[in-house]
Amino acid sequence: MTHDCAPADSFVSVFDLFKIGIGPSSSHTVGPMIAARQFVCQLQSALGLAPVHGVRVELFGSLSATGIGHGTDRAVLLGLAGHEPDRIDPEAIAPAIDAIRGSQSLSLLGQHPVRFVEKEHLLMRRKSLPLHPNGMRFAALGAADEELLISDFYSIGGGFVVDAAGQRVVNASADAAAPSTAPALYPFGSGAELLAQCAASGLSVAQLMAANEAQRQSPEAVRSRLLAIWAVMQGSVTRGCAASGQLPGRMQLRRRAAELHKSLCSHPEAALRDPLAMLDWVNLYAMAVNEENAAGGRVVTAPTNGAAGVIPAVLHYYRNFVPGANEQGVLDFLLTAGAIGILYKKNASLSGAEVGCQGEVGVACSMAAGALAAVLGGSPAQVENAAEIGMEHNLGMTCDPVGGLVQIPCIERNAMGAIKAINAARLALRGDGRHEVSLDQVIRTMVQTGADMKSRYKETSRGGLAVNVIEC
Repeated sequence: MTHDCAPADSFVSVFDLFKIGIGPSSSHTVGPMIAARQFVCQLQSALGLAPVHGVRVELFGSLSATGIGHGTDRAVLLGLAGHEPDRIDPEAIAPAIDAIRGSQSLSLLGQHPVRFVEKEHLLMRRKSLPLHPNGMRFAALGAADEELLISDFYSIGGGFVVDAAGQRVVNASADAAAPSTAPALYPFGSGAELLAQCAASGLSVAQLMAANEAQRQSPEAVRSRLLAIWAVMQGSVTRGCAASGQLPGRMQLRRRAAELHKSLCSHPEAALRDPLAMLDWVNLYAMAVNEENAAGGRVVTAPTNGAAGVIPAVLHYYRNFVPGANEQGVLDFLLTAGAIGILYKKNASLSGAEVGCQGEVGVACSMAAGALAAVLGGSPAQVENAAEIGMEHNLGMTCDPVGGLVQIPCIERNAMGAIKAINAARLALRGDGRHEVSLDQVIRTMVQTGADMKSRYKETSRGGLAVNVIEC
């Protein structure tokens, strides 16, 4: 199979915050796969593939520290072979990797075979490249191992990738339907500007986002793509609730979602006695998604893979426990969450390697809180308040994955993030939207906190639980 290439893009939309891909990590799996594929596309355009006899890949910083546990090595091989995270069948990954490793060769873009021996051609560098902790350097090699072309890329969180000049690189198939040139009808770069646009237009946050997206594709296409995202989220919960056994990796962590699902379904009468039984279901939804993610399955980056369970869990709560919930509410939820996520993307970071888990589960909690407040009837001011509460109480949260795997504490942390989001929405809806700390202020605080955080607490597995929990 051969793979076509597409040009880079710079536009950020709701569909950049919600990307269909594979686990276990958006920054360590999805991003490197996109970068590797982009490098070969760049190589094909600049030199053609015929003179290339090999490729050398160097992984820097956090990608080196936790890349193996996060599947970066496999993602790079798949990307070089031309695969894309939203298109590849998760069941086809293991056979494809086994074939590459067994033959010690891979076919660039599925077209041009070259020798590839991992211990020679995939190198780990503890230091970081200048722009971001998640740096990669690709080199095309000629017949005498001379360097034909060298390119640096950075996986900056949430599956976003930039080149050495800071220009964004996109996954061709996922983004091809959304033109990048049309300006937003209601542009905003801050929470204050978002509220001002809502006030001036009389639109809700979701309506405003829908109008912006409709500048680039038809309303029918927007609706269809959002429902496709919701379908994948539902599928992740369903598969997570059905799967048993152990998660990949040396910890051999037991999957718990299936047992919890069975227990909840077999004791429905308990819910009549326990007014908080709903929380057990929210925990289940989040854990099911993140167990599926940890197993390398199909999930939606929301806004990262490490935080992929928070928004689906809260959205399932809306659909299953809120009277009157409907399909339009699902669309409004995703559009509102996307608007909030864009604020973090523009003004802060979605990268655990850059700001800790406050940039992943914290952002997802903020997005989910604002979105839930919206579909429960909240005003734009209450939506902004809910989003602010969601982040305010995740400030300083570290990224300390045990064994470099997105398992402990990540799976349970998603469940906690979902519960916090529901409570944040309820707090905001009990008020009138007026509050002391703005969303913009809490986003600035998040950036400052991340800058002050020591690197060992930012997805390097060199601090926190990662060094205090003995791996099984």
